[in-house]
Amino acid sequence: MKRTSLFLIFGYLFMALILVACSPSGGDEEAATDSGSEDTAVQSDTVDEMPGGSQNVVIGFTASQTGSQNVSSTRQVNGLNLWMDQVNEAGGIALSDGTTVTFEAVTYDDESNTDRVQELYTRLATEDEADFLISPYSSGLTAASAVIAEQYGKVMITTGAASDDTYKQGLTTVYQAYTPASRYLTGALDLLQTLDPSISNIAFVYENSKFSTDVVEAARAYAEELGYEVVLHEGYAPETTDFGPFINKIQDAAPDAILGGGHFQDGSTFARQLNEKNIDVGFFTLLVAPPEPDFADLGEAAVGVIGPSQWEPLAAFTPESAEEAGLDWFGTLGDEFVTAYEAAYDGEEPSYHSAGGYAAGLILQKAIIDADSTDPEAIRAALDAMDLLTFFGHIKFDTTEEAHGLQIGHSMVYIQWQDNGDGLAKQVVWPAEGATAATLYPMP
Repeated sequence: MKRTSLFLIFGYLFMALILVACSPSGGDEEAATDSGSEDTAVQSDTVDEMPGGSQNVVIGFTASQTGSQNVSSTRQVNGLNLWMDQVNEAGGIALSDGTTVTFEAVTYDDESNTDRVQELYTRLATEDEADFLISPYSSGLTAASAVIAEQYGKVMITTGAASDDTYKQGLTTVYQAYTPASRYLTGALDLLQTLDPSISNIAFVYENSKFSTDVVEAARAYAEELGYEVVLHEGYAPETTDFGPFINKIQDAAPDAILGGGHFQDGSTFARQLNEKNIDVGFFTLLVAPPEPDFADLGEAAVGVIGPSQWEPLAAFTPESAEEAGLDWFGTLGDEFVTAYEAAYDGEEPSYHSAGGYAAGLILQKAIIDADSTDPEAIRAALDAMDLLTFFGHIKFDTTEEAHGLQIGHSMVYIQWQDNGDGLAKQVVWPAEGATAATLYPMP
């Protein structure tokens, strides 16, 4: 009887232990807390990937912190960083599913070196797993990075790079913000047509450098398409200081308009000597030199001279001018950009390099909004369909196989030096949606 009772007691104890072990509230309290923490962590990770969470997008790029492109590259990066800071401080980009997109940058010093650019963009695309890329500054470095972007299927917005050739290599993921070199002077011809459709004779006098020659050859072809007769087509050596022989040829050819130039020194010398010879020409456009503030030192020789620039602070691109042009408007106003930039960088006035960096960010931002996604294929589709006006100007991309990603919307901003009664001042005269004054035509 006692032995049976002992067996029963041990049996009851054994069953109780089993029941306790199987109970949902069983186990020690510390283990339960740890398990709960692990579940919460898993749920938190899942929320970041689910609608209503946050998504941190990595933008990769290199900058010439050292090397020959340092100054322009630094300004370009300053503009890009300003855009990124503003978007993040505003809470990011809200998608329709409740996801909030914010940005962080991964960047390296490319030392203005092509080989290093290829190495670093490979690292950005693979090791750093950058979601999107921005180009380095300059056409040469951008060409090297574009190949890597295409190889790894990364969408890249290029800025600080005007060469056409990069976009004629069959690339599908690279999109250009700048007006290409082939259209540096074509806008001047468009302006000329609106000013005086009766003009027929034009002259090209330009520096024999690759940049100037490429620009002028494209402009000449465009002029002939428009029906102009090119009565003079003359190149001069970069070190030219005496333009007398060329001015004599201009006088003999008697063109209605002159286009050309090269860089600041030769362009300003050409303009001064043309004025000294009292050559009667109604329209005069030079590359590079006129947008520089020092061009005003020429005095009366600067009056009426027109020059192309990628962007100017006084360009009046606004929602109203976008509406008049039949375009969508996106982003900040030009004066708001200038104010924000100067505040962020100790009063430094933004250059067109700075504006180009900021514009690259705006383009990516608008593509994400239009795609309502950060999926690369959706972003590419949004970029292909983009057609809008920003403070930087018109943005639209070529979508053909022959030149995919080439910028076809953005026009150079053409400034003209005018005498406002208190001295010389630059005015934007083209495109019409950004003009701040009527063109002085014919020039005095």
